[in-house]
Formats: sequence, structure tokens, C-alpha cells
Amino acid sequence: MYFLSGWPKRLLCPLGSPAEAPFHVQSDPQRTFFAVLAPARLSIWYSRPSVLIVTYKEPAKSSSQFGSYKQAEWRPDSTMIAVSTANGYILFFHITSTRGDKYLYEPVYPKGSPQMKGTPHFKEEQCAPALNLEMKKILDLQAPIMSLQSVLEDLLVATSDGLLHLIHWEGMTNGRKAINLCTVPFSVDLQSSRAGSFLGFADVHIRDMEYCATLDGFAVVFNDGKVGFITPVSSRFTAEQLHGVWPQDVVDGTCVAVNNKYRLMAFGCASGSVQVYTIDNTTGAMQLSHKLELTAKQYPDIWNKTGAVKLVRWSPDNSVVIVTWEYGGLSLWSVFGAQLICTLGGDFAYRSDGTKKDPLKINSMSWGAEGYHLWVISGFGSQNTENESDSKSIVKQPGILLFQFIKSALTVNPCMNNQEQVLLQGEDRLYLNCGEASQSQNPRSSSAHSDHRTRREKSPFAGGGLESQSLSTLLGHRHWHVVQISSTYLESNWPIRFSAIDKLGQNIAVVGKFGFAHYSLLTKKWKLFGNITQEQNMIVTGGLAWWNDFIVLACYNISDRQEELRVYLRTSNLDNAFAHVTKTQAETLLLSVFRDMVIVFRADCSICLYSIERKSDGPNAAGIQVLQEVSMSRYIPHPFLVVSVTLTSVSTENGITLKMPQQARDAESIMLNLAGQLIMMQRDRSGPQIREKDSNPNQRKLLPFCPPVVLAQSVENVWTTCRANKQKRHLLEALWLSCGGAGMKVWLPLFPRDHRKPHSFLSQRIMLPFHINIYPLAVLFEDALVLGAVNDTLLYDSLYSRNSAREQLEVLFPFCVVERTSQIYLHHILRQLLVRNLGEQALLLAQSCATLPYFPHVLELMLHEVLEEEATSREPIPDPLLPTVAKFITEFPLFLQTVVHCARKTEYALWNYLFAAVGNPKDLFEECLMAQDLDTAASYLIILQNMEVPAVSRQHATLLFNTALEQGKWDLCRHMIRFLKAIGSGESETPPSTPTAQEPSSSGGGFEFFRNRSISLSQSADSVPASKFSLQKTLSMPSGPSGKRWSKDSDCAENMYIDMMLWRHARRLLEEVRLKDLGCFAAQLGFELISWLCKERARAARVDNFVLALKRLHKDFLWPLPIIPASSVSSPFKNGKYRTGDIGFVLLIQKLFAPNVMFFC
Repeated sequence: MYFLSGWPKRLLCPLGSPAEAPFHVQSDPQRTFFAVLAPARLSIWYSRPSVLIVTYKEPAKSSSQFGSYKQAEWRPDSTMIAVSTANGYILFFHITSTRGDKYLYEPVYPKGSPQMKGTPHFKEEQCAPALNLEMKKILDLQAPIMSLQSVLEDLLVATSDGLLHLIHWEGMTNGRKAINLCTVPFSVDLQSSRAGSFLGFADVHIRDMEYCATLDGFAVVFNDGKVGFITPVSSRFTAEQLHGVWPQDVVDGTCVAVNNKYRLMAFGCASGSVQVYTIDNTTGAMQLSHKLELTAKQYPDIWNKTGAVKLVRWSPDNSVVIVTWEYGGLSLWSVFGAQLICTLGGDFAYRSDGTKKDPLKINSMSWGAEGYHLWVISGFGSQNTENESDSKSIVKQPGILLFQFIKSALTVNPCMNNQEQVLLQGEDRLYLNCGEASQSQNPRSSSAHSDHRTRREKSPFAGGGLESQSLSTLLGHRHWHVVQISSTYLESNWPIRFSAIDKLGQNIAVVGKFGFAHYSLLTKKWKLFGNITQEQNMIVTGGLAWWNDFIVLACYNISDRQEELRVYLRTSNLDNAFAHVTKTQAETLLLSVFRDMVIVFRADCSICLYSIERKSDGPNAAGIQVLQEVSMSRYIPHPFLVVSVTLTSVSTENGITLKMPQQARDAESIMLNLAGQLIMMQRDRSGPQIREKDSNPNQRKLLPFCPPVVLAQSVENVWTTCRANKQKRHLLEALWLSCGGAGMKVWLPLFPRDHRKPHSFLSQRIMLPFHINIYPLAVLFEDALVLGAVNDTLLYDSLYSRNSAREQLEVLFPFCVVERTSQIYLHHILRQLLVRNLGEQALLLAQSCATLPYFPHVLELMLHEVLEEEATSREPIPDPLLPTVAKFITEFPLFLQTVVHCARKTEYALWNYLFAAVGNPKDLFEECLMAQDLDTAASYLIILQNMEVPAVSRQHATLLFNTALEQGKWDLCRHMIRFLKAIGSGESETPPSTPTAQEPSSSGGGFEFFRNRSISLSQSADSVPASKFSLQKTLSMPSGPSGKRWSKDSDCAENMYIDMMLWRHARRLLEEVRLKDLGCFAAQLGFELISWLCKERARAARVDNFVLALKRLHKDFLWPLPIIPASSVSSPFKNGKYRTGDIGFVLLIQKLFAPNVMFFC
């Protein structure tokens, strides 16, 4: 979701002594300015460009009185900064603009350039403002200040004497008394009301706190490590109106950060983990949502040596959280615990020569605008500067680093959840996985062109006969198609806030501070507003989406002060004259498109459905009409909590049970992600139904929605599709969920076989969880694939000298790139269905996907995972799944290949467990020979070689060798010759050691020996004779034809055995007059044909039937039969026994065949 890009940038700070190095950074609410604190210095930096604007330096006299600076907090309007000091003072600084039209770092354009001359607010957008910083007020709280927090128009201050001060931004307390924490009651939940206990010690105070607007309270960390949540029970902020709740199992808290969109509180702990809590809506108690912690499996050397959590920061869009530790390191997690980045391993922690680096220690950090940058004050050890007077004296000084990120478009524009492309947006560029636009033209996407047709013209299963989109377009390579955003648009509209791509993957639209722009991958050109005033007059508020060739967006009209819904045609000029504008009642927060409908969520907690249709006349080629409005104020406490909203055809009933086939394609339900809680509202069909033929499609009244029901918790993203396909109904009618650290979930429909009527007592859908190894960014529904992205690193430290006094960023950090990745998920779903005894549904799903090119790999993965899990378990498994999986795989013709491929990739110690469930390998070998699948039979031969005595292996190898000779599989024949020779060299009549004490019993299904399978854990591959593993390696080595495969002076019995088989096959070929096959046989296997023919001249090489031999010879080499000359018909012979025609033919045969007879002799 968030990915590091490139190297971090280092900001050049003013030169000074090490004592004046910066240690704290804090951004303003708009993330335009950054306050950087040094012990006696306050600096204001601008975000773009990242330059220093103004610095205030405290005089030495007042600095000794106030003490060193500690923390900074911005006023919500960015006009003031409050700075706390070590001696308990709060300094209020006013930020004012310099008089006159004065700016810093103004861009210079060439003479005569028309660029940006007519842009309104050009100076404000392009130039760093010149500011004045002046101290206006000093407030003495007479106690060390532990935390500052801005709350609306007030400043909340926690001091070490256990008091909470509510201070006005003008530096006055407004006559309010400070609140003593000892008077605030705490309890496990809010149901006990005033019966809570008080903090029972005198020196209690708050170490860290943060205000959560959507929970209306403060998440706090006390000095003894306990954590809690303080909320006012009324609008008044007094000790009598405050109440606290706390969890009883957290006693080592160090810091806290809150997520307003998901209503989460992340508490850093001294153990190195982060515990994320939420508030129960019913009881008001703090509930543990999940933990962010490193595992010993991923980081065996450092997972428990990170020290306490030092900082926790949520991103501006609340989709990721970044965590740092006391001993260094940085990690990035999704909102519900999926790890994205960690600098404690890989190239971040080790140099190219294998030596370990010092981890990056972070003193302070703050996110930049839209999460594209992370401002970091690095701690000691991150950069070194050499003292000129003494080269041996190295002074370590902190610095300011800017880490660059790119993120998924899903984080800010969740309407992308119905797309199958991965779209990442950076500060000035976009990353696409759809490849070239010319490759994106595929049969599946062509159905999007017909979306403007009315529903009556479409069949209930439109697109059912279309093939899946070419995987080469979406998975062809690991590189991205990078689109540079128009610099003209970026200059006045940075940063990019939203982006969207159409269904065909050929057009992209981006939204910045004002207006929008779109790009065509076919023409490779950007299209901007021709009238810059129109661009600067609109602010897109609720995202944007594509509908065919139209761009649908919700915006605020600045001049008219009106919320609007606009539709622009891609092919026309980007001008309001060509836009269809619909006024809305409230601000639109979210927007999504489903078929020919637009759904918007507004700030008044209402959902509005619009119909959109194409018009053939006039410049406004699309029209929008209101269909239905749904009020959600009863269910949504705050509109900011809604993460995404979308229309789907998913319902609790599948398409078979619906009364009308058309209902399978209608908008059946609304899916709403409320702070990670997925809520579904489906149509209420309990009342009288409206016949579609009796109503006008444009005027008919839609059915109301039922009350919402909760489908899942901890949901980050939702994917669904509006397509339909009879062959893959399970996948296309399912709902796919991303749940962070818990993996993914799929709400899968269950269909009766052969369209039988389902049982009323059986559920028609089931929620199946499964884990994947990547973070999902898109779902290919018909291809059963999940698309994602992953960070990769490249080291360049070898280009620099290790002895340099000042280490470069290229040495300290690896170069970060983002690569495309994908993963199959079908085997997880099949396994979950089998676990729940839904084998019939699993079979229907697997049969619908059997044509996928990687379907054999799906079966192999499922078999391998179940085998590894059950065979290595130390505890007995009462109901093993492996027999069920084995029986399931036998339903497919790839059963034999799947089993042997799984065995070849599994440890030898697990083979007995596997073949006890799938069958005896000797029987499977014979089935391969009956099916003429010799390559698979060869793989089973390796299994037999390790599990049976050499005599059995030789018997089966001989059978396979003879069959391969008969079918002309020469490569396999060469491998079999080496295999037979290797068996002879290591022959032993005792079977190889097996990992279990007893053989599986056939009467008990082969599972009696599972009780003792813990013995196999002590066995290793080393216990198997080395020759048996060397045979496997030898058998897999390719070999070309060779005239001298074995030494002529070798008289061993095994060579004689092989020679006898070769002679027998050659004799049979010669007796059947298959000279062409005999020649290929000799050439491919290096058979000594001349010497062998000399031995066989009086036996197999003798020709008894010349006529039959000649006919077979001509047929074998495709030669035409000879024509008898007319003169030879009346030729006389000494004896007159032959007729005229026969005499001539026999004479011709003798003449033609005489050279061959001489060759054999």
C-alpha cells in the first residue's frame, strides 16, 4: 500500500555546533510547513521546495531561564506555534507574512515564456513565502511539561505534577482550573459509570497523549506504563465530567498515536510491540484489535532486541502506521497489521560484504503532504562529519532526512476496488501494471464499451463466453509502466490527491489541489483545462471514477459556493461547457460507479444513487438523474469514519434463488466500510415486487434497502466485479476482502449441483479466510490471482570507500524500488471448502478453473501444504485432511503428475505419509505406463528407487526402458541407461531406511503409523544413502547423443544386462524391417550397429521374404515403388517355371535388393 522509493534526501541545515543540532520535527495541520526544534532554535521549513524559511534563536539569557526546547504544537490555522521548554514554560510564537509581495525562491522562466503568466494565485502556489517568527506570549506552568496537544481552539498540556491544563491559544487559561488526574475515575468500561477506581499513587502523570476527534477523547500513556482513554461524558471539560477506561493487561506503554478514520489507538510498548486498541460501541471498554510485532521467523536475530517502541505515527490518509524503536530501525504496517517495510533485515541491515550496519536511530518524524514524504530527524550514528583539525576525532551529528514514498490509489480513492489493474501514485508520477495500451485491447475489456446500453439490451450473463484477459498484459514482466504527471498541472496543483484508471487500462485521471487532468496511454498526451480559471475554481472532494469514456467526479464550485457532481467526456475539450453538472445538497466524501449507476456518500451521512446514461445530442453527452436516497445517520456516528462505499450485485441469495433472472445483474446491495467494519444493506424484497415490463426504466421506483448487517471486521479493502460468467460463477459472484495481518477473506456463493433446488436450511454463502504472502492491491477474478507490489532493494555501497569520514546516503541506505508481484489463491479456497466438508462445491469451483494454465500448480500447492502441515505436526491429528485432498485430486486427469511433483519437492522423510494417502507408488507407476505418460513414470521410478529394494527398481526400470525404446523416447532412454547402471553400482538387497518404524496397514487406510510419525522429525535426508540422492541428480541431467557412452572394456553384469536389452530391441526392429527406426535408435543411443550386424548376419539380418521387406522399406522411407521396364517382361530364363510378369518382378527385386544384402553381409 505504501512503498519506499529511491534513496532518502538529506536537507542541509545551517552550520552550527553539535549542541544546536535539530532533534524534533512537527508539521502543521495542512502539512505545508514544518517546525524543526533545536535546543535553543526554532526553524520553519517549507514542504515544496524543502527549504528553510525563517529561524528564531533564543538569546542565551532567556535560554538559561526557559531551558532547552522540547516539543512543538501548531495551531489549527497554522498562525501560531506553542513550544514547551525543559523548565515548564510554554512559548507562543506568531507566524506572520512579510509585508508586501515578497516571496522566497521564485521560479525564473525564460524570456517570452507564456508559462504560468495567467495563473491565479501564482505566487502562493509556486514560491516559498517569506514569514516572520515572533514570540508573543510566555506561560509558566511551574512543572516540567510532558505532552502538548491541540484541541480545536484550545491547547491541552500535561505536566509532570499530574495536572491537565486547558489553555487558550492566546496564552490564557480562561479561568479554568487544572484537572488533577487523581480525581478522574478509571474503570474497565463505561457501564460502571462513576464506580471507577482512582489512580492510587501521588506521582501519576501523563507521559504521552493524543486527541481522537471521532472518539471524542484522549488516548494517554502514564508514567508507570499503563495506558487508557479519557473521554468527557458531557460537552464540558472538567474533572467532574471526565471518565477513563483502561485495559488491565498493558503495563509497559511508552507512546501512543490515534487513527481517526478507523478509531484505533496504537500504544507502543517497552517490549518492542505495538498494541492497537479500539473502543467497544456497546460497553465503552478498550478492546484489543491486533498487535504489531516482529516474529522470530522473519527476523531471528533482532526480533526481541529492538528495545522499546520510541515513536508511532499514522499516515495522513490513516491507511498505514510507521513504528520506530529505541535501538534503531523503522517499520511500516497497514492499518490492521500487515507488515509492508522493515529496515531491520536484508539490505537495510547488512552491507554487500555481509557486515552488519548500525540501524538508523530516529529521534523524531512527521509525515508530509499526502504521505509522499516522511521528515525524519535521525539520531546519533546516522551520519558522520570529520573534524578538520583532528582527522581522528569524529563528531556524530543528527541530520534531517526525507524518505520518499509511493502509495496505492486505493488509499485515497477506494472506487478503484472494482478494477483489475494496479495503480500506484507518487509525488510526480504514476505506476501502472497494465502495460502498453496496445496490449490492453482484449476480449474481456471490450465488454466495457457496451456498458452504455440499457439493461434490457443486455443478457443476464453478459460476457459469459468471453475469455479471460491476457495474463501477459497484467503479469508479463516485473517492470511498471511509468507515466510522468504533467509538470504544467503539477506546478499549480501539487500534491496529487486522487487518481483513477479506466477498465481498459488506457486512460488515467489525476486530481491535485485544484481541477483535474487526464492522460491517454494511446496518444501519450495529457489533456488539461484550456481555461485555467475553470481549473482553479473547482476542488474535487469525493474522488473520481471512469464510466466508459466519461470522468465522473464530485467537486466544490468555489465561485458559486456549491457542491456539484460533474461528468466530463474524455474525447472533448476539457472545459465546463462540455460537462454535465448536477448540484448536490451536501459535500460528497466518496464516489463509486457500478455499471450505469453512480453512488455517492455525503457529509450528512446519506447515500444517493444516480443513473448515468449517454446522450446522442448536444455537447453534454451524458446525463445524470437521481434514483434513490438512503439516510445512514442512524448507523454512522461520524461521516469521516466511512472508508469506502460501493454498489454490488452480491446478496445473501445467489442468482438461482432469485425470482427474476434480471435481478442477478441489478444493484442488489450497498457495501459500506465503516472504520474497518464491513456493512451490507441489500434490497428489501419481502414486499410486493414491481414488474419490470410495467414500468419505465428511467422512472420506476427502486426497492428500499433492508437494515444493515455486519459481514466482517478489520476490513481494509473490498473487491467485487460487475461482470458475469456462467462458467466461473463462484469467483465472479464472490466478495473479496483484505483484512491486513489476518490475510484475506472471500464471501463465496454456494451453488447446488446441476441446478437442483437448494435446501432452505443451508446457507447460500460462506466466509472463507486465507493467508497470502503479498499485500493485495487488485484481484483478477476469473484468473484466480491476486496482484500486488513489493519493495526490493539494491546495494551500491561497493562504489564508495569504507574509510571515508562522511558516509554517503548510498552507503547508509539501499536503493529502494517497487516491483510487481502476484500470487495464486485458488488452492486456499479449495482447501477451506474441503475442511468444511464442502467437497462438492470445491469440485465445481475447481472444474470451472481447470483450463487455467497454472491449475496443475494449484493442485500441487494444496497437496504440498496439507502434507507439510500434517506430516510435521508433533500432536496427533484426529481428522487428517490429506486423504480428503488426495481423493479430491483423483477427480482430475493430472492426479499422477500432481502427486509425483509434490513428492519430488518434499523431504524423503514425508514420503511414507504421502503415499499412505494417495496410494502405492508401484501402482501409480503402472498407471502411468498404461496411460503412456512415460515422463511421469520416470519420476515415480525415482520414488521407487528410494523406497524399494534395487531388484524392484530394476524391474520397473526395465519395463519403462522397454516402453521408452518402443515409443522412441530417446532422451528418456539415455536417462534410463544411466539409471540402470547406477542401480547396479550401488545394488543392495536390503530396502532403504524408512522414517517410520512400521509400514502402513492397508486395512486401516494407511493411518496407523501416524501416531509414531514424530520419529520422522529426528530423521533427515542425510540418513538416506548418498547414492540414492546422487541418482536423482544424475537422472535429471540432460545429455546429448554420444558415440561412446560406456567403456568397451567394461565387463560388469549391469552393462551386459543393458546390452542385452538393447540387442533384443535392435533384433526386433531388424526382424520387422524397421530400418529407419533402427538407424535412429543407433544414432541416438550410440549403438554399435556395424559390429552388431556382423554378428547377426546369419540370424536377424537375413532376409527371407524379399517382397515384404521391399514394401516395408519403401513405406518406412516414403519411397515410391519401382516401375517394371517393358523390355524385361519378355526376358527368357533358363528354366521356364515362372510366368512372364513374375519373372520380371523377381529379377527387379534381386537387382535392387542386392546392395542391401551385401551391406548386411
